Formats: sequence, structure tokens, C-alpha cells
Amino acid sequence: MANQLSQLDQIFAALADPTRRAIVMRLCAGEASVGELADPFEMALPSFMKHIHVLEMSGLVLSEKSGRVRTCRLSPDALVGAEDWFQQQRAIWEARLDRFEAYVMKLKKEKERAVAKRPSRTTKRKGSE
Repeated sequence: MANQLSQLDQIFAALADPTRRAIVMRLCAGEASVGELADPFEMALPSFMKHIHVLEMSGLVLSEKSGRVRTCRLSPDALVGAEDWFQQQRAIWEARLDRFEAYVMKLKKEKERAVAKRPSRTTKRKGSE
């Protein structure tokens, strides 16, 4: 479990950066060389490689070098842990919202009962004539 959280922390940390999110989105379209990935960004290649390294360490990106070209591809299996975590969070919050809705409905019914028990203001009281 601790190892899963560590991996999850790495994934969220990797995706916290807009440059890395853009790289991941580009890789959703298919594999690409580091040069192709770096092209839209105005940064030095060593700085860009740090982003690739973070993505690799998180397990989101796999790369291999062939000659002088490093090709990267997305590893969608790495997102399974994050997806599971989101599903668990969603279930927790849906249950909380369901309980909250039930509570609100209970309060509404109690209020309706209290209003129904009150005497009407249009009803004349004895001795007020």
C-alpha cells in the first residue's frame, strides 16, 4: 500500500507541471522523439530532458534510445493507480452526498409537518369577536 501511494504521489507530482501535462497529451497521439516533443517549448534541451526524466520516474513515459534518437511513448498502465484512486474518492463523495441529500429531505419533511401543525392565521380565535 505504501508503495502504491508513493507511485501515486509521483504520478500526481509529474502531472502537476503544465509542461509535463502537455508532453503527456502529445504522447496520447503516439510516440515521438525527444526533439519532436521539445520543439513547441522554448527551453534548452537539458531542461526539457529533466521533464522527460520526471515522467519516466513516475512510470507515465517510457523511452528508448536508438542511435542518437530517444523515442518516448506513453505508458497508460501507470494511470491505472490514479484512476483507481479517483474512483475510490468518487465513491466516498457520492456516499457523503447521498447522506447529505437524505438529511436535507428529512429536515424538509420535519419543517412541512411543523407548518401543517400550526394553526392557520385566518382561523378566528374564540373570544376575539
